[in-house]
Amino acid sequence: MKKQYFIFVLMVILLFASCDKKSDTVRENNSTNIQETPSVTGEVNETPDRNPEGEQEPASGNDAQTNDDTKLQDNAKAGDNTQKTDDTKPAATVPQGDIVDEKIICIDPGHQAHQNSDLEPIGPGADEKKPKVSSGTQGKYTGKPEYEVNLEVSLKLKEILVNKGYKVIMIRETHDVNISNSERAQVANDSNADVFVRIHCNGAENPDTHGILTMCSTKDNPYCGQFYEKSRRLSDSILKQLCDITGAKDMGVIETDSMSGINWCQVPVTIVEMGYMTNKEEDYKLSGDEYQKKLAEGIAEGITEYLDNKAE
Repeated sequence: MKKQYFIFVLMVILLFASCDKKSDTVRENNSTNIQETPSVTGEVNETPDRNPEGEQEPASGNDAQTNDDTKLQDNAKAGDNTQKTDDTKPAATVPQGDIVDEKIICIDPGHQAHQNSDLEPIGPGADEKKPKVSSGTQGKYTGKPEYEVNLEVSLKLKEILVNKGYKVIMIRETHDVNISNSERAQVANDSNADVFVRIHCNGAENPDTHGILTMCSTKDNPYCGQFYEKSRRLSDSILKQLCDITGAKDMGVIETDSMSGINWCQVPVTIVEMGYMTNKEEDYKLSGDEYQKKLAEGIAEGITEYLDNKAE
């Protein structure tokens, strides 16, 4: 009897020992599962750390223009095939305002990101040759390339003219193009433009030189002399309006037959030199958004004045 009782007690002890071991195993497994669950301690930061030096202030007018330009270059690189099409077929913009007798304005933002040193005749049938296109000058103080300023003002001008009801054709709307001066003129010719305005900035050895000037052919130009009267009036009108609106110094109209982009034209044409990037004050102004708007407004008013007074 005692032996049976002893066996019973031993079995009970072994049974309890087995249950306790299973409980320890469960606790161990539960502990492991908790560790495998990602801790939320590191995710409770309601306000993320921010690097004050990495913060960007709202872009000024100048910076905004530069950023816009960077996007354009990126878009050109991203869509290489589209860009090639744009090079050969510059964009035409449909008028947004009342259509002004279907007047066509061709805008050439001078230069481009990369120059093309290959030579072309300065005019139809000419023996004299010049590089097809250069990259232009740049700001002595801002370091900003001329071709960027030219496009920034041209895009503002385009918007004003479209809102006035003109049809606008842009020679380029990005920097990554390869269009020679004669090809630019041919675009204006093919579109039978009423006005071809070529947008540029100037430079001089003397840093004190400043002001705005326009350029056209002479009346004896062997390539496009028949358009001299119209081109001269266009140059006069734009120069007057520009100087009135910006307050810049009037440097006059220069007549020359050495410009390929003029000589190849068979439409009224002017080159607008908006200021000197070698002059400290004008260099900073030319890169500023507000001054660029004034330049665009002045050019637009000059074009309108010319067309309103155009001889039949």
